[in-house]
Amino acid sequence: MENELRRPFARAVEVASELVVHPEVTSRWNVESACADMSVGALARHVVSQWFNAERLLRAPAGADPIPAVEHYARAAWVSASHDDEANVEIREGSEDLAAEGPETMRSVVEDLRPRLAEVLASDRSGPVLVPWQGWSLSEGDFLLTRMMELVVHCDDLAASIDVPPPEFPDDVVLPVLGLLTRVARRRHGQTALVRALSRPQRAPADVSAF
Repeated sequence: MENELRRPFARAVEVASELVVHPEVTSRWNVESACADMSVGALARHVVSQWFNAERLLRAPAGADPIPAVEHYARAAWVSASHDDEANVEIREGSEDLAAEGPETMRSVVEDLRPRLAEVLASDRSGPVLVPWQGWSLSEGDFLLTRMMELVVHCDDLAASIDVPPPEFPDDVVLPVLGLLTRVARRRHGQTALVRALSRPQRAPADVSAF
């Protein structure tokens, strides 16, 4: 899966790009989003940061000793942190700082990123991707998969925030993302909980969320 997710990731970015520049995002920029304590503008900038950071890290020197994607979520502080813990507050505050630049700046960022992202995704780079804010590396495929997951999940949040239907992602985007979410949820809740949630609602637990 080292390079095979480059094209799906590019497709995911295309879908997300259309949503973040929706007129309702601009008109509700400072309104609280479906993510508590986060404005619509901050959520939109958080979505854009998924491919902004991808472009940046794919150009950086390769990392070493990658860990599996599921282990990435087992280690990441924000996964088990509460809403008001430092890890999640920092994410919200960082996104709000970017949102303070306004929607037109975000549109410029989206346009400027298009050729740069296309270039790096067409390059012959190889090797793991170092995720500096975590302090470990992922294979390129797993790194892109984690960014695709963020895009799929947060585009649903953003669509709910502006009262529009959530975007439909292509199968080569959403199926790997669903697989990742299933693996993370299985680690958290166990096999039986997932099987019952998907096939036996009368015995299913109330919560099988991955996060």
